Amino acid sequence: MNAFQKIAVGIDFSHSAQAALDVARTRFPGAQLRLIHVVDARAGTVPDLTTGGVAPVMQSAEVLTALSQGDQRQLDTLARDGEEEEVLMGEPAQTLVQAAQQWGADLIVVGTHPQGALAHFFMGSVAEQVLRQSGIPVLIVPQR
Repeated sequence: MNAFQKIAVGIDFSHSAQAALDVARTRFPGAQLRLIHVVDARAGTVPDLTTGGVAPVMQSAEVLTALSQGDQRQLDTLARDGEEEEVLMGEPAQTLVQAAQQWGADLIVVGTHPQGALAHFFMGSVAEQVLRQSGIPVLIVPQR
């Protein structure tokens, strides 16, 4: 029997997210999986070099809704029978961790992929942020 019974898998439709999903399915057979995709509500942001933060670029609610609907259709193609799906809007790491906690997950699985030093400096990696914010064990799967 697996120590982990309820596993939240972060999905961003990248190759690394697919690797994370594959690992969750193969290493934890019989576990209940929930595929969670977060539409980044900050997707309309750019680095603000004056403050070291991000500056908003306005994005309408209609655009975010259309994005989430398209992402739900994409998520439907990834999920297998018995796997739950959830599409949320928010800051990806924080929203994923909160959703996993609310669901009662005992493990979060996320993929990681290489990013440039400048992007990492300003935004950090979502996987790293999940690891820092989560009170739940996190398995980080490198891109293949």
